[in-house]
Amino acid sequence: ELETDDAVYVIEELDAEDREDVMRKLAADDRVAIEESLSYPEDSAGRMMQRDLVAVPEFWTVGQTIDYLRSDSPDVPSDFYDVFVMNPSHHLVGSVSLPSIMRTQPSVALNTIMEAEPYFIEVSADQEEVAHQFTKYHLISAAVVDESHRLVGVITVDDVVDVIEEEAEEDILALAGVSEESGLNENFIEITKGRFKWLLVNLATAILASVVISMFEGTIEQMVSLAVLMPIVASMGGNAGTQTMTVAVRAIATKELSSTNALRVVNRETMAAILNGILLAIVAGLVAWFWFGSFALGAVFAAAMVFNIFVAGLCGLLVPMALHKMDIDPAISSSVFVTTITDVVGFFAFLGLAALYLL
Repeated sequence: ELETDDAVYVIEELDAEDREDVMRKLAADDRVAIEESLSYPEDSAGRMMQRDLVAVPEFWTVGQTIDYLRSDSPDVPSDFYDVFVMNPSHHLVGSVSLPSIMRTQPSVALNTIMEAEPYFIEVSADQEEVAHQFTKYHLISAAVVDESHRLVGVITVDDVVDVIEEEAEEDILALAGVSEESGLNENFIEITKGRFKWLLVNLATAILASVVISMFEGTIEQMVSLAVLMPIVASMGGNAGTQTMTVAVRAIATKELSSTNALRVVNRETMAAILNGILLAIVAGLVAWFWFGSFALGAVFAAAMVFNIFVAGLCGLLVPMALHKMDIDPAISSSVFVTTITDVVGFFAFLGLAALYLL
């Protein structure tokens, strides 16, 4: 009784033995349709689409179409939004929305009111791209075509909503370096394996930051106050970088950030980082001045703060863009690189300025 896409969703979750048992008991037409859907990649339009759609010849009239929709034909689904128009080779040539059909006289030919260049989705398209197209063009439904431009299915907005939610959850988990499998019922061994590699990378980056600190060991010994203020510089840089990185990853995922507007976005984020750095540096510099009674220390602290927040804002944008360009998911790996850069730059700038101007 299920639509094809829902049936596929159920059957693909079964183990091999149960799947074969269910498929054996299906009618031949249903079995062929489901097997073909399962042959497409898991996150593709072919796996998402349903085969229950309304497709009529291009030479039909509105009246013939309405009579067909009112008939008891098993080929007419209970829910649909568009009527797709085909030529004799089963190629998609147009589409007509239900409101257009209902407002048109029965004698009018479909090919005179149809949208001659309907929006369609290739069967091999990734589900994330499908969701983006539905959002961009405000689609309710869209035809799915194969490599020969033959109509093979339809995707409706209710299926896309599920994909949007799934992709958003995946990106949120990726930013934290965990996988979707890290649920409450997951085995702790599997959870450990999934998280250990990223924790190991973070350990390596933390050691790198510590190496930078060790280069200024003598400077810190002479001014203990530097050790007190160092975490503030690194923390502020990390937070500023994370803010920009989160915005950048989201913009890349929604395709709002591209090569055409990259320079404008970089300029905007740079100016915002500089302004934020100056405002925070004034506050932080005054705090350090009154805390340790040294104007020079406050000035060095403020200068390091401005520089690190500027670098954090710039890297928070450039790192996800560079990873995306290299076909690496920026949601998974950006945070490691951005945090490392802000820590290393923050420590180096603060301790380096202190060594030059305070000792």
